[in-house]
Amino acid sequence: MTRALVEAAQSGDHSAFEALAAARVDRLCAVARLILRDSQLAEDAVQETLIKTWQQLPRLRDIDKFDAWVHRMLINACADQGRSRRRISQHVDLARVAAATADVSGAAADRDQLERGFGRLKPEHRVAVVLRYYAGFNADEIAEILRIPTGTAKSRIHYATEALRAALDADVRSPVALVEGRTA
Repeated sequence: MTRALVEAAQSGDHSAFEALAAARVDRLCAVARLILRDSQLAEDAVQETLIKTWQQLPRLRDIDKFDAWVHRMLINACADQGRSRRRISQHVDLARVAAATADVSGAAADRDQLERGFGRLKPEHRVAVVLRYYAGFNADEIAEILRIPTGTAKSRIHYATEALRAALDADVRSPVALVEGRTA
């Protein structure tokens, strides 16, 4: 069905493009929010992405790679937004992106730890993590989206995962436990 919509949109069918955009806009917004860590900048990046997608759609050669192509444009739009602002907000709102579920007692603390660790990542590592674990792309697809070698994509995912793990481990070791000679 996506293939037929893309082909129709390439021919100038506005309703086909609206259907493609509507099916992806929430996910694009979530990815942009995770990368930029600012809702307003994320909305601007998604808007820019959708405009460029419509304008450049007739030049898309491989219809089967439509989603990767749109995500590449989103990553570029996020980079443009980040450069234009020069300072990215220090807040990641993972709660808004996650599905609505009942919060158990430790979930808020876990989410705070994850947000702190995520905030410490380099932008290129944050992008790799978001594309891998939130958007569900594999290393080859991430490499194509970012226009980097597959090995570099794998490396970024690995180092980002290790950095998150180290940040979470550091948060687990509380100052009280270390003073008392215990490890948590």
